[in-house]
Amino acid sequence: MLKLRLRRCGRKQRTIYRIVAIDVRSRREGKPLRKVGFYDPINNQTYLNFPDILYFLEKGAQPTETVQDISKKSGFLQNSALIKVNSINAIQKRGVG
Repeated sequence: MLKLRLRRCGRKQRTIYRIVAIDVRSRREGKPLRKVGFYDPINNQTYLNFPDILYFLEKGAQPTETVQDISKKSGFLQNSALIKVNSINAIQKRGVG
């Protein structure tokens, strides 16, 4: 089973997190299948690669609560459900991310 979860990066007291698709059995710092975004809580910056996230969600990946909250704030997920769109271009036209 796959999860979309945070992976800690950066130096001490200046943490940033990468959002990665990873196997459930791997530890937090394990080798990810793919990097799908990042989150910087200090500068309040977020980048999400929507096509990759959609790909893994369609394959059955479950986002953690924190990743789900980050996605909601960016407008990608609403009401804990994936926005149904006809194509990835529709998401990019909205200017989210």
